[in-house]
Amino acid sequence: MFFSDLAAAPKARGILSAALRNPIVRLTLLTFVAVLTLGYHLGVDDAEIYVPAIKRAADPSLYPYAAEFFMTHAHLSLFSKLVGDSAHLTRLPVNLVIFVWYVFGIFLLLFASWRLLCTCFANEQARWSGVVLITCLLSVPVAGTALVIMDPYMTARSLSTPATLLAIACYVSNRPKAAVFWLLLTALIHAQMAVYGAVFLGCMAVARYLRERANPLPAFGLLCLTGLPFLFEFQPARGAAREALLSRTYFFVSNWTWYEWLGIAAPLAILWWFSSVRFRGTTLAFGPLARTLVPFGLLFAAAGVLLAIPVRLQNYTRLQPMRAFHLLYVVFFILVGGLIGEYALKRSAWRWLCLFVPLVASMWLLQQSAFPSSSHIEWPGVRYRENWTSAFLWVRDHTPKDAVFALDPNYMMRHGEDEHGFRAIAERSALADNIKDSGAVSLFPQLAEDWKQQVDAQRGWEHFERSDFDGLAKLYPVTWIVTRRPGPAGLACPYTNRELAVCRMDPPVEAASGIY
Repeated sequence: MFFSDLAAAPKARGILSAALRNPIVRLTLLTFVAVLTLGYHLGVDDAEIYVPAIKRAADPSLYPYAAEFFMTHAHLSLFSKLVGDSAHLTRLPVNLVIFVWYVFGIFLLLFASWRLLCTCFANEQARWSGVVLITCLLSVPVAGTALVIMDPYMTARSLSTPATLLAIACYVSNRPKAAVFWLLLTALIHAQMAVYGAVFLGCMAVARYLRERANPLPAFGLLCLTGLPFLFEFQPARGAAREALLSRTYFFVSNWTWYEWLGIAAPLAILWWFSSVRFRGTTLAFGPLARTLVPFGLLFAAAGVLLAIPVRLQNYTRLQPMRAFHLLYVVFFILVGGLIGEYALKRSAWRWLCLFVPLVASMWLLQQSAFPSSSHIEWPGVRYRENWTSAFLWVRDHTPKDAVFALDPNYMMRHGEDEHGFRAIAERSALADNIKDSGAVSLFPQLAEDWKQQVDAQRGWEHFERSDFDGLAKLYPVTWIVTRRPGPAGLACPYTNRELAVCRMDPPVEAASGIY
């Protein structure tokens, strides 16, 4: 028996070695590394816009009040229905389904990166170096956009980014029909990101057929912008809409710091160098890809400057042309990773470890510091620490679906809250907040007046007394509130924790609060 086990061991090792050489297996393992490094947080930041729309698609009875602050955005794509309907059809918990889609989005991004690297590099070590580098750098911020390469939460970008990359990979490998398919899929998921992908592929197409003529790329980009005057009013934003627009400081390049400008200039300069050198181990697709990224980036940088300076073009800053650099950054780091593998790492295991282990550790620490009061991975179904999110979960489990809540309009910025969205976690309607809903208003000014009135009605929340809450309930159909512990005298507060109380807006009764 002992000798038979010894004989079987080499065979088992051979099977394992063959499995590890399979690209899908490797990409799956790297996906787990990416999730462990990047983390996962339900309903934080922009997910407060996307997740409620997903949950409403899964259960239409949710959010009977003030849903326009996230549904106006959701109606522009099929993203929320895709994820929400998958939860409805599978009968699985919606939070679990969102997490599975999140992990799948990371896998798809790594797969798309690998496909693009296969078209640009001949050697395997270069290809996998590029994939591993993008795995490590998912939390790197993109200058001037308020975006990172991959969010640690579920948004439409989780799927649109890999779909756009696959469109580029198909195009540079001479499969234009497949490229159009992936681009159309991107448009159904995130129309804005699809525009950037379409302009980039258009630039590559023009450059391919008119290589010997005067550079046509800026002219092509300007052609894509000829419809802009018909989108918005050709005058400055006014009133509440202007207040919301100006709250997004990154819309305006005049607000940028020096390092944001460096984050724009440095990748473009490096890409220009890439396009002018014939690197060892690269294919014929590498140079044109790097070369096209330069005028592509310059085009949208010029658009960002143009739209931010004249006051009359203020409304057009909501187009956010600088978000094109999200696509540029992803492709840039993929190419850099490939060159690192080709020239520096090669087949040396210790070089790979010396580069990527510290990089993974630093990115993990960066994510820990970004969400100091939350678990690094907020697993579906696992209880949160006793803070804001634990109160939101109690609300989800113990209040009626048609309940309407009011809470501090700046709650997402409070210490220990870590930008978790109430609607996304509690699955209940709430009056407008001053943080994420202002972002919706900056893009959809028709929401401005309702947003302003609701936020003003809640202003000074930290000093509210019973009479203030009663006055708020007369203006809006508020039936519950989330406030500081112990809650206003005379209201029943069936849930309290160390910091917060959840109270019913009922006639005065003896409170029955307790630690949950």
